[in-house]
Amino acid sequence: MSDHPTRIGLLSDIHGNAIALEAVLEEMDDVDALVCAGDVVGYGPSPGQCIEIVRGQSIPTVEGNHDRAVVTDQPYETGDQYASRTLSEGQRSWLAALPRERLLFDGRLKVVHDHPEERNRYTRPAAFEPTLLDDEDVLVLGHTHVQYAEVFADGIVVNPGSVGQPRDRDPDAAYAVVDLDAMAVDLHRVSYDIEAVRRRIENTSIDSYNAERLARGR
Repeated sequence: MSDHPTRIGLLSDIHGNAIALEAVLEEMDDVDALVCAGDVVGYGPSPGQCIEIVRGQSIPTVEGNHDRAVVTDQPYETGDQYASRTLSEGQRSWLAALPRERLLFDGRLKVVHDHPEERNRYTRPAAFEPTLLDDEDVLVLGHTHVQYAEVFADGIVVNPGSVGQPRDRDPDAAYAVVDLDAMAVDLHRVSYDIEAVRRRIENTSIDSYNAERLARGR
């Protein structure tokens, strides 16, 4: 990675989908740094593998609601329950240490999972407005699984979409790249082997609905 990163790859809502994560990382080879807006686990069949990939690359990551649910043993759904049972102590400790937000790249980019002022609040595209920005140039959000970005005079608000479980009717894995020099953002999608993820889910205790929704992007 560059000592002075300009092109930043944005990930969010990986949700235990290692096959989608690997496809995104393979395509996103022209960035200087990576950040993750949370929910590394939940829903998907490979939570430990996803943590190891993100942790192994030292990707700055914030806490998502499913990450928090797993380490506090308050699962939302069967994927959280599966993660709670299968993660190692080291992986659980890594999740538990994730901060609510991060301010990176000399304060130019802020990452938070949900809403900059309210935990668990969905910040949907219709709510993207410059008042969400503080002193940062770029605000990165996740949580909705809907890929969207707005460029304002005061900066950029972007949700890179979900790597592992998109919900904007496009099943392809989502990510984004922001250029801090040009103050521009590009939204990307990449196809991956959804059927292989379905087979992995079938070999776990995770509800089959988590597999069925992948092909619908819902």
